Amino acid sequence: MSLLVTRKLRKAWGANIAVNDVDFTVRAGEMLALIGSNGAGKTTLVNLISGLHRADSGSIVFQDKDVTHQSVNGRIRAGIARSFQLVNLFDHLSAFDNIALTIFSREGKTRWMTSFADRDTAVADEAMDVLAQFGLQPKARLLAGGLSQGERKLLDVAVAYALRPQLLFLDEPTSGVSTREKAPIMDVVTAIVRSGRITAVVIEHDMDIVFRYSDRIVAMHQGAILADGTPDEIRRNDAVTANLLGAGHDG
Repeated sequence: MSLLVTRKLRKAWGANIAVNDVDFTVRAGEMLALIGSNGAGKTTLVNLISGLHRADSGSIVFQDKDVTHQSVNGRIRAGIARSFQLVNLFDHLSAFDNIALTIFSREGKTRWMTSFADRDTAVADEAMDVLAQFGLQPKARLLAGGLSQGERKLLDVAVAYALRPQLLFLDEPTSGVSTREKAPIMDVVTAIVRSGRITAVVIEHDMDIVFRYSDRIVAMHQGAILADGTPDEIRRNDAVTANLLGAGHDG
């Protein structure tokens, strides 16, 4: 079942067409990898879907509802969330408080101060549950700025997850971490996706991670979709091999 569908989505920056009439589909419950070389348009596509950029033309339909002109907050309320390549946390607050603040924001509660988090039993319980799902409960009271880079990456995803999205975009979830931390991060994220709780689209440059964890891979090139298929199909795709595999995959 299609969770999200874009039709003829287009975005240009002057003469540069970043996303060129893209038809893109995300199926409920899958782990989808979005790959492409620098400037391929994948980050712009995600920014259009999440509302950070406005499309020049085309449409975005999420859960059978047109969200093309909704604000970022409107799309979050609809069930679309994202994490970022550069971790976006409150480093001076604990891991627990980062999650609790997200829950307060999601619920529209005016008592957003962290001093109230422990007094709101429902928020505190949910925050600890989210941390537990991501293996971060033992680090709940540590400052986010004191966590390892891998733990910070997980906390950043957990913050987005605490918004209770149906669709979560993950921008380079393993960038900047050690090789030994990559698989544990993806094991946790994949387990949550496999549980049926969430659908994930991962922008990723590490092809070992892409081929190991993805159900489906969409490759972009020069603002358009170059290929769409299973990991095995993408491995055998001559156009992908010629244009992407073995090249840089940032951007």
